[in-house]
Parts: sequence; structure tokens; C-alpha cells
Amino acid sequence: MDTSVANLRHEYTFQGLSEMDVHANPFEQFKTWFEQAVAAQLPEPNAMTIATVTSDGKPSARIVLLKDYDERGFVFYTNYQSHKGQQLVENPWGAIAFWWAELERQVRIEGRVEKVSPAESDAYFHSRPIGSQLGAWASNQSQVIESREVLEQQLQKLKEEYDNKDVPRPPHWGGFRVIPSEIEFWQGRPSRLHDRLLYQRSEDGSWKIQRLSP
Repeated sequence: MDTSVANLRHEYTFQGLSEMDVHANPFEQFKTWFEQAVAAQLPEPNAMTIATVTSDGKPSARIVLLKDYDERGFVFYTNYQSHKGQQLVENPWGAIAFWWAELERQVRIEGRVEKVSPAESDAYFHSRPIGSQLGAWASNQSQVIESREVLEQQLQKLKEEYDNKDVPRPPHWGGFRVIPSEIEFWQGRPSRLHDRLLYQRSEDGSWKIQRLSP
């Protein structure tokens, strides 16, 4: 092991996380933390890791951007033919992780995943910059291409095709919603004795809060 890596340490001293201070509803607690991350001007506070699993049990993870959330779940958009899109169709369960280092906070979310409605995907797609709209058509996400030039040539053709025209949403592009069964809020504390509060959804839709050992 590289000793320079092994010796990297950070002492967490920012604040604690008490059962008395959190919301009974995890979505309200997430809103509070997310708004604090935005107010702190963290770089891309909506960046999150989404982990998926293939039908034969092979895990995969990558960074995407949260684009909406409410009590129905957490939404991101992608090419449905991408690796993660295909994996979520094969095995519709996923896990999300947010890491806000400057606040010494982490949020983990696990749950079932489903596609958002076509109307929701249309609305978000048409809110995107024109370059992003064309990029969704130009890229066969996760597929091998010969060179960067191939991608840029395809984009140029699309710019010419849709000059002064509305760009339709590609049928292979849209949103996924992670519907949480559990949400964990993690606050760094000294001596690695971190605070971890886990919200678990009951069958009646209510949420139970438990403290986990670090």
C-alpha cells in the first residue's frame, strides 16, 4: 500500500446530527441539507453517484446530476440505451450517494427505480440549452466510437438540420426516478464516531428513524 495514501486523514469537527434536530419526514430533511449545500456555494451540489446492478449481479456506478426531487423520489435524466439505462430496465433498483465534503455530510438513498412520465421528460428536455438537446441526439451513449471527430461531425449535421427549429426529445432519452425505501443522513464527527440517522419506509408509508453505529 502507498503510505502517502494510507496516511491521508481528515478530522471531522463541523457539527453533530441529533434525532431531536431532524425532520420526521426525510424529504424535508434532505431539502434542508440540500439548500444548505447550495447556500454554501459548493461545486455542483446536485452531483450524485448512482449505482446500478446488471441482471447477473455485476455492480456499476457513475456520477449524474439530480434534476428534481419531491416525495415521489429523486430524478435524473439519461439516455435509456446507456449502460445505466439498460441496467435499470433489467434490474429496477438503485442506490444514490451525495457527498458534500465542505459540510462533512453524506446522504445515501436506496430504492426502486422507474421511468418518469413522457410529459415530465418532455418538459425537462425542452428546458435544456439547445446544445444539450442536440447532444442527446448526437451521442449513442456508452457505445464505442471511432474518434471525437465522428461525434462533432454528427453534432454539426444536427445543428444544420434543426437550425431555427424546435428539437424534439429523442425517444431513447428521458428520466428515471429513484423511489426510496430508505434514506441515510451521515454527519462526520471526531474520532470516526460519525452520526448516522437512517429513515426506513414502513408498509403504511410512514418513516421510522434509527441511529446506526458508525
